[in-house]
Amino acid sequence: MVRTLTVPGRYDQLEAVCQFVTVAAELAELGEKEIAHCQLAVDEACTNVIEHGYGGENVGNIEVRCEVAPGILTITIHDSARPFDPAHAPAPNVAPTSLDDLRIGGLGLHFMRQVMDEVQFSYENGGNTLKLVKQKK
Repeated sequence: MVRTLTVPGRYDQLEAVCQFVTVAAELAELGEKEIAHCQLAVDEACTNVIEHGYGGENVGNIEVRCEVAPGILTITIHDSARPFDPAHAPAPNVAPTSLDDLRIGGLGLHFMRQVMDEVQFSYENGGNTLKLVKQKK
């Protein structure tokens, strides 16, 4: 089963996107922890699209596609923001030595990679596509 949701790139739409993904994760029979991981990854991804890709709200849309199969959920997020290459993203400081070294932000990509089974980025035909896969443990 495939379901698609398109929302304007606004922070007030993140809850609707997370709810959409939650329903799909439940249909895929994922557990509570796996569902929470999907929510975290999608929230981070969409926030990054709005903040860094579009440079603010109401600039473009975000399309979220969920492909549901027993025990596996594939989430594809597509936007028309400027190209994103994860190889050029700064490395996160996951072990700051002091509070002065701790900065807000910069951990979204790291979190996505930690909680999802697969994370793939691509840019083609004027748009970014992020593929996230979560499997039931």
